[in-house]
Amino acid sequence: MRFVRDRHTRPSLLPAAACALVLSLFSITPLQAEEVAVPVGQQATGVEKPTMGMSMEMVETRFGEPGNRSDAVGNPPITRWDYAGFSVYFEYKTVIHAVAHKTPPAAQPAN
Repeated sequence: MRFVRDRHTRPSLLPAAACALVLSLFSITPLQAEEVAVPVGQQATGVEKPTMGMSMEMVETRFGEPGNRSDAVGNPPITRWDYAGFSVYFEYKTVIHAVAHKTPPAAQPAN
């Protein structure tokens, strides 16, 4: 059995149009990304912190005794030392991260 196409019948453009619409929506999506801006006063760039790779002894020599020493947790052991403006995270006895504490924005004078 052979299919015989009537010469007056045209193929439908609906599937092609639907496909084009879907593809155009995917191409627009990245253009709608949201930009997150951190105010300059909250970036904590001026806080001196230990750098990755420093030893516990180097941190204590440079920054003094921490206000709080948390016990090691997990495997590998992760330890946290808290200072006035930042916290330091150690894996074994080596700094893996230092995080500045969030400071509240300065109070605005009343008008």
